[in-house]
Amino acid sequence: MHKTRLLLLRHAETSDPNRFHGAESDIGLGERGFLQAEAVAKVLAAENPDVLYSSAMKRALETAGPIGEACQLGIEILPELHERKMGPLSGLSRDEGLEEYGQAKDRWMTGDLDYTHLGGESYRQIHDRVMPLFKDVVSKSAGKTIVIVAHGVVIRVILTTILPGKSAADFDQFPIDNVAINDLRWDGSTWEAVVLNQRVGLEQDSFAW
Repeated sequence: MHKTRLLLLRHAETSDPNRFHGAESDIGLGERGFLQAEAVAKVLAAENPDVLYSSAMKRALETAGPIGEACQLGIEILPELHERKMGPLSGLSRDEGLEEYGQAKDRWMTGDLDYTHLGGESYRQIHDRVMPLFKDVVSKSAGKTIVIVAHGVVIRVILTTILPGKSAADFDQFPIDNVAINDLRWDGSTWEAVVLNQRVGLEQDSFAW
């Protein structure tokens, strides 16, 4: 059986990139974000993917649109791939919300996967929402090339779950830039990261925080 190939990427830059945008904030792309989406679409078209999935959030769908056109694929929408629920942090500037977000992230990395701030999802809640769906998508497209457009925290949860030797303790090891590609392979038993966070040539808005 051919290995399953997964091209996993975060949506392009939003119209207000210096704020936290959780599941509560269905913001669209900004001007640079639309350029990023067009750029990554050309890169992905050269890989001849077989299927395209996207979160139902506007910023993900506006990224997936050009990809679908370039790859001649319809978009299969997965509402469960939405960004983390952030509660009151959603809409705050990075400076305003970074301490509380960072505290949750630090607790996850020490093993407290149920910790969260008011109104926010914990690591475990995100894991339990996303991973069954993720496994189903991979199973249905075994041996094919899959593109998934998702969100920063969701992608980090996926990577720290599936990659050998990784766990929530490694959450901070994965910068997730806008439209940077994580090229992953699945042989039916083990995931391999061929390339992580591969940029497409445009200046990126890093999700290293």
